[in-house]
Amino acid sequence: MVEIVYYVAISLDGYIATLDGGIDWLPPLDSENEDFGYAEFYATIDGLIMGRHTYEKVLELGEWMYADKPCWICSHQSVVVERSEVILTDKQPKELVTELETQQLKRVWLVGGGQLASSFRREGLISEYIVTVIPVILGEGIPFLIPSPPQEQLRLIDCKPYTQGAVLLQYVRDRAI
Repeated sequence: MVEIVYYVAISLDGYIATLDGGIDWLPPLDSENEDFGYAEFYATIDGLIMGRHTYEKVLELGEWMYADKPCWICSHQSVVVERSEVILTDKQPKELVTELETQQLKRVWLVGGGQLASSFRREGLISEYIVTVIPVILGEGIPFLIPSPPQEQLRLIDCKPYTQGAVLLQYVRDRAI
């Protein structure tokens, strides 16, 4: 079965972006020669999933950083896709996971955003959460997850502090409560 990993950076108050989708509060991946585990994580995945808003924000950054891996964009709206490795889908999370399994993918990065991650979580499809907490309080923004049942028990398998004050927390899904 394919593992879906929600790998994300959040503010101390639980936001993944400002209300307008901004991420300029995040430290650069190469700040003080530190990438917060990104390169190591990226080497472990063989595909990506993201929502339309996240996709549009990534495109605004300029260079497409994921050219070596297939990327599914989840949207019920029309999206211009100009890259062969980018696949537009309107499938529900379980249907998409089935498709990923037929593609023989083993580990897929759920990039975001919070609404998409919440829909995967509600279906019990996220097997691992890798969350880097950045020492900033945004006060408002796009939440890490949209509150909704079911409750889940997670098990901490790694915790790594960084010199800039960020902390990486790695959890695996233990069970639904």
